[in-house]
Amino acid sequence: MNPLVSIIIPCYQAEKTIRATIRDLLAQTYHPVEIIAVDDQSNDRTVSILRTFNDSLTIIRQKHSGAAAARNRGFRSSHGPYILFCDSDIRLKKSMIQKMVQTLQKNSDKAYCYSNFKFGIHTFDLFPFDAQKLRQENYISTMSLIRRDCFIGFDESLTRYQDWDLWKRMLDRGYEGVWYPERLFSGPQNWSGISRFSFGKLLLLLRRKIFRK
Repeated sequence: MNPLVSIIIPCYQAEKTIRATIRDLLAQTYHPVEIIAVDDQSNDRTVSILRTFNDSLTIIRQKHSGAAAARNRGFRSSHGPYILFCDSDIRLKKSMIQKMVQTLQKNSDKAYCYSNFKFGIHTFDLFPFDAQKLRQENYISTMSLIRRDCFIGFDESLTRYQDWDLWKRMLDRGYEGVWYPERLFSGPQNWSGISRFSFGKLLLLLRRKIFRK
């Protein structure tokens, strides 16, 4: 039997996007998964939409505390040896989780798997793990599959770049990632939900021609 993958979705004012994200997660070719949605005190229709999937996910509600706190709260309620933090406005290829799990299984010395992706009109085609580049710029998305025993928690005191901070602190402990060379997910060009991948940083890297459009 395949190992369980725990998918944690921080949600805030996500009524326009959350339904499509959950449908993509439920359509994954990989099983079993558990989906944990952590609502950060939304006041739109986010929770009512989540409740339409009640049989397929766990809903946790918290006082408005931000994305890092929501992710950590979801992690504490999860059970799988693999963890995927998924933003509430992401579209995923059906094979995303399966390909990431298989990559980690083939690379037992790696702590997480990251992939290429697309945001708006911009594509981010990455490269094999490079510790020096990671210390200089964040090129790895939050939407990466992490081994449970390597995850050290998001710093809830930070308001920006929590994902980059996580990868660097993991690197300080000797935890490195492995690249899967395919675009496995996409997101909108502009968004205002709880979770923001460091899009400004990515566009800076794009202008430097580290990625291609």
